[in-house]
Amino acid sequence: MELRQLRYFVKIIEHGSLGRAALELDVGVSALSQQISKLESELCTRLLNRSTTGVTPTSAGFAFLHHAQLTLRQSENAIMAAHRGRMSGYVSVGLPPTTATVLALPLINAMRARYPDIQLHLVEMLSGHLAAQLNARQIDLAILFQLEGGKRWSVTPLLDEKLFVIASPNLSQAPRGDNVLLTELGGLPLVMPSAQHGLRSALMSAFERVGLTPNVIMEVDGLAVLMNAVRAGHAATIQPGAAAALKDESGLSLVKIADPHVGRRNLLATLADDELSPAALATRLVIVDVARQLVLDKQWPGATWIEEPDL
Repeated sequence: MELRQLRYFVKIIEHGSLGRAALELDVGVSALSQQISKLESELCTRLLNRSTTGVTPTSAGFAFLHHAQLTLRQSENAIMAAHRGRMSGYVSVGLPPTTATVLALPLINAMRARYPDIQLHLVEMLSGHLAAQLNARQIDLAILFQLEGGKRWSVTPLLDEKLFVIASPNLSQAPRGDNVLLTELGGLPLVMPSAQHGLRSALMSAFERVGLTPNVIMEVDGLAVLMNAVRAGHAATIQPGAAAALKDESGLSLVKIADPHVGRRNLLATLADDELSPAALATRLVIVDVARQLVLDKQWPGATWIEEPDL
């Protein structure tokens, strides 16, 4: 069995087509098909169902895919370690944009101080996309806000965040004071992420509970652009405490939403322990330590530490 056969197999599954996989891999369709046939012969089982509309994995193919992805990632890490000489590992960490705002730089600082020979790869994208990357074994660890059933992950609850109404002081409809209830926000113009964003779905449910429809006048899926619209006074937004970490830089007003059911939980999800490299295991401990210290030092606005994780 060769690594290229595993790579070919994974690409075919990703594209659902021998032709499209061959184009990306820059090999002939015939050569690609021959390599998969050799792999199936060696395993004494069929991995792919071929039809006029494309290819799909058999039940054996699904089972094989999990280990093929893991083997390819481990081989890539080994190559990187060899190229960097003294590096003791490589680890990829996924952070949602608001979480990255408060956690990314302290995590980088801590990793450079504790494990300078570990190459850290940070990936910033929406939580739902990070879950897909974790499933595909394209990243080792990720901060998520909700879990999908049946996934073979190791999950550590880290902290709970309250949400804030964030607005320009010049926005006349913006709430004043330290706290506000959802029932007081019915007419407030809001700029929010679109429906694909988990925070938007959670907020819509929260408003529905109190019998209100939020006044969303604009949708922006990029955090930086969204916050620029808020600074310009076009509308307020509702975001977690991590986004509020920019308060001192932006001059925005922050008012905490006092409803007890409004907030979100940050979960540290990783591949199963037996799939994690020593570098990834060490990074998991650093993430927990850094997040805990940020909460204790009140550098993560609106965050409450849940418990002492037992890793």
